[in-house]
Amino acid sequence: MPDLSNLSNLSFQNLAIDSLPLAFGIIMAIIGLVFYTQGLPGRFWRRFYAVLPGIVLCCFIPATLNSLGVFAEGIGTQIYGFTATYLLPASLLLMTLSMDVPKILGLGWKAVAMFFAASIAIIISGPISLGIAKWISPEMFTDDTLWRGFSAVAGSWIGGAANQAAMKELFGVSDDLFGMMILVDTTNASLWLLAILVMAKHADKIDKFLRADTGSIERVVAAVESYERDNARPGSLNDLMVMFGLCFAMVGLAHFLGGEIANFFSPYTWAVQYSFASSFFWMVVIITLIGVGFSFTKVRRLDHIGASKMGTVFIFILIAAIGMQINLNGLVSQWRLLLIGLLWMCIHVMIVFIVARLIRAPFFFLAVGSNANTGGASSAPIVATAFHPSLAPVGVFLGILGYAVGTIGGYVSTQLMRLVVG
Repeated sequence: MPDLSNLSNLSFQNLAIDSLPLAFGIIMAIIGLVFYTQGLPGRFWRRFYAVLPGIVLCCFIPATLNSLGVFAEGIGTQIYGFTATYLLPASLLLMTLSMDVPKILGLGWKAVAMFFAASIAIIISGPISLGIAKWISPEMFTDDTLWRGFSAVAGSWIGGAANQAAMKELFGVSDDLFGMMILVDTTNASLWLLAILVMAKHADKIDKFLRADTGSIERVVAAVESYERDNARPGSLNDLMVMFGLCFAMVGLAHFLGGEIANFFSPYTWAVQYSFASSFFWMVVIITLIGVGFSFTKVRRLDHIGASKMGTVFIFILIAAIGMQINLNGLVSQWRLLLIGLLWMCIHVMIVFIVARLIRAPFFFLAVGSNANTGGASSAPIVATAFHPSLAPVGVFLGILGYAVGTIGGYVSTQLMRLVVG
């Protein structure tokens, strides 16, 4: 397919920033500016952020700069690598240690139901979208290349990167086609993430449309806010040093144990297919379990000095780093494959909205359940945080669940695609 556009040639290509500290400084300045203007009392800013929430701008502005060629190639990857390695697990720990486990469990069956509804929606939406594409453009399906290639999208959208890699090996996807499918995956998943973050601002109106019972969510949020009001206090230097020391010590331990467990499972083919050989998978599981364990001890008192707020800070830095990896140029250059992916995503969204309305599930469950599939453990907590920081553990739990079912779901979806267009 011809490359129809390259926006970076229009502007900053010769002036691209290749300094890692400067690039990081720029995205931090963007986050700071967004929060500063979001806190201004003027009517313009209130209306502006009612339409475009700050969490969206923290992702979209770096994405726009990256697409214009402001950042040199690889800079965004390095910054994201740092945030995913250190700040993501730190944020998961700081947010999880402050949660009220009984109340989180009290959210009920609808949260898990919406997750599996989203998984099933992705499984069946792939074959439907490829069938429609074949009907419109049969010349694209002269061999088995595309249904094999889209297996990588199915694996990623139900599970994560490890499941995506498993689909690549299982169905023999070439490196070039795999690269295109990563573009289809990340572009459409990022667009849906941005849409969710925008809609989160209007969750009350959407819940009315869904006729949702939001009582369980409101009780969790109210309990957390009451706990914060009753126990919050200024943190001393000693408090902060203890918090950061404990936090990053646990991050290091989780990475080490995750790597050791992954190495143990790596010789087994079945373990690779089910993400048991993924060090990231085990790291997320371990850091989450540590946080849950801490929530039953005196360590939970770290939230009195703002542990969950610091976790939210780390999440926003992660959001900006994700934005630095989004290249909007690909929206045009691979337009036919992207349209198939967009159709797939739209059918998925339509199905989960129908299910949510049928079971009267809150939009929060829809958004987190869907993104736990399409975005995984790295972005599901971000979506949950957009509703309330105390709900981040729900995103973590469902994101981990996605890794567990990703390979099975991806395999089933691919076989259905093969039957439709093969």
